[in-house]
Amino acid sequence: MTDSGRDDNAGAWLTEYQAPLVGFVLPMVNGDLQAAEDVVQETMLRGWQHAGELCAEHAGGWLHTVARNVAISTYHRRRRARPREVPLDETTAPATSDGADGVVDALLIASALNALNADQRRVIVELFYNRRPVTEVAAMLAIPEGTVRSRCFYGLRALRRALEEQGYTRT
Repeated sequence: MTDSGRDDNAGAWLTEYQAPLVGFVLPMVNGDLQAAEDVVQETMLRGWQHAGELCAEHAGGWLHTVARNVAISTYHRRRRARPREVPLDETTAPATSDGADGVVDALLIASALNALNADQRRVIVELFYNRRPVTEVAAMLAIPEGTVRSRCFYGLRALRRALEEQGYTRT
């Protein structure tokens, strides 16, 4: 059998796996059709490169394994490429007057902060009141930076909910 004959034969059976592989990969890439097609394209390329070693009857398992591994590698590459953290700007903290409104606001916020669990409260106080960066808070609390971000996210959500329950709304 010639190389071109083998390539034609491989092309035929590889094409049969393309649509099922897209369906297999789609849940792994959170329903992103473009990402699934990219993963399948990379899988097909690898299948084509190994066509001489694969037989059509047993290639399905191999292709599914390769597709799964490519999807996982793609996920990890995208995760590492996330944008750098944007530092807090001095203007993000609301300016309060020295009057009675400021005292009432401070009491409401303190009461809402006390409604949070201790871990969330500590992260929010360090990030927003003590103006420390995420990396410093993570090192200080001996937790990963992702945990600091997660506690901040869920803490701010709980803080907002507690303030709304007290009747405090953004103006």
